[in-house]
This record gives sequence, structure tokens and C-alpha cells, in this order.
Amino acid sequence: MSRARVAVGTVELHLPDVGSLKDKRHVLKGVKEKVRHRFEVSVAEVNHHDSWQRATLAVACVSQDSRHANEVVSKALDFIESLVDGHVIDIQTEIL
Repeated sequence: MSRARVAVGTVELHLPDVGSLKDKRHVLKGVKEKVRHRFEVSVAEVNHHDSWQRATLAVACVSQDSRHANEVVSKALDFIESLVDGHVIDIQTEIL
């Protein structure tokens, strides 16, 4: 029996042009939908829920191969970076 590997990546963002929680949710919803569609991963906001200009998104990929899962998550995090009109504060990736 093969074991499933899970790669989880987080990206903490600063969104200076966002003026309300409603604006932030709108921006993040579009980013999450694009990432899900393009990479077939799970994406969720996991921190800074009540901050207008900060957000942390987590991306998860399940695969038989940890290298593949890590590669998909890394590419998804890079894609998020290219989509967001803001600054990346921190990026982390972990294999479980």
C-alpha cells in the first residue's frame, strides 16, 4: 500500500490597496478560484480574518509523490504572488 503525501504551503500577504473587509474578501475569492482551477489544489484563508490589509492563504496538495506535491504547491504559491496586487510578507512550505 502506498502512502499519501501532503504538501502544504502558506503565503502571508499585505494588500495595501484594500479598503475594507468586503474588498479583501472579493480579492481573495478571485485569487482562490483561479488557483483551485489552475492547480487542482485546496486553498483557504487561514489567518488575519479581521484585518483589512493582511491575509494568509494556505494551499494543500495530496499526491503519492512528495516531490510532485511540493512542486505543485510551490508553483501555486508563485502564481498567487503574481496575481496579488500587494506584497508577500512570508512563504512557507511543508511536507506531511
